[in-house]
Amino acid sequence: MSSTIVNPSNNRTLSILQKAKEGNYGVIGMVCYDMDSVMGFRDACEKANAPGIIMLFPISARYGGSQFVAFCRDIAHQAKVPMSLHMDHAVEIADIDFMFDIAEKQDIKLDSIMIDSSRCDTEEEGIAMVKKYVGRANKLGMAIEVELGRLEGGEAGLAAIAQGKQTDPDDADHFIKETGAQILAPSIGNLHGHYINPPNFNQEILKTLKSTYAHTNTYICLHGTDELPDSLFAESIKNGVTKMNMNSWMRDPYIAAYKQALIDGKPLPDVHTLGVKAFADAAERFFTLFGSAGKA
Repeated sequence: MSSTIVNPSNNRTLSILQKAKEGNYGVIGMVCYDMDSVMGFRDACEKANAPGIIMLFPISARYGGSQFVAFCRDIAHQAKVPMSLHMDHAVEIADIDFMFDIAEKQDIKLDSIMIDSSRCDTEEEGIAMVKKYVGRANKLGMAIEVELGRLEGGEAGLAAIAQGKQTDPDDADHFIKETGAQILAPSIGNLHGHYINPPNFNQEILKTLKSTYAHTNTYICLHGTDELPDSLFAESIKNGVTKMNMNSWMRDPYIAAYKQALIDGKPLPDVHTLGVKAFADAAERFFTLFGSAGKA
């Protein structure tokens, strides 16, 4: 394989985000845990005629194996609207290597992957961790997301971080230039999981990053969106966020629908159908809120 620079013309995730940048709207990056949630998100995107990004945590990809990753890729690539497949928070080297190995040996490729070096002790260690995979990613046509600063909290299969650190835009730009990563997830007061106090985002960081990357193939992603008010979503999109990572907003209604269907003694096929529908229904309002409805 010859190396090529990954960009919106040859990568699904970046193509989706470039159109969002040009149109000033946000795209849902949806964490999916199983086949039903993947299909529910696909159904929601198609119903809203909106683009979407299916996201897997490493724990789900490793549990389901290469066949599950291939299923998710096929759902995304065969959808009636633009969709891509992304791995979120690939922290452990074993998880990162797994994804690159199945791409290189089985041709089961993600469109993008977050190589999460935020737990490294220094910025230079983080740069070295990401750069290790840039050449392989370019050969495979995979885009890379990185997190600069450090978000508090934790998610499924990830160790919790107790102390957050907000992103310095100059450090972020240095990191992007040194690694060649295309998607930047800044720390602006957001956190993973439950907000004990009302969220207080440093929008000045987003404004600076938006200006810095306005005419480049670098895109801003917001993590830590659980429980955010609509106004904060809208403000963040206005200030340059194009990829909006989401988890519990759809996961929790999905689990509740499954639970109730089982309590009600529904046949198992009906349980699955009701779960998929609950996931899709929960996603519906966010396409309108983020401005992506009708933008497929």
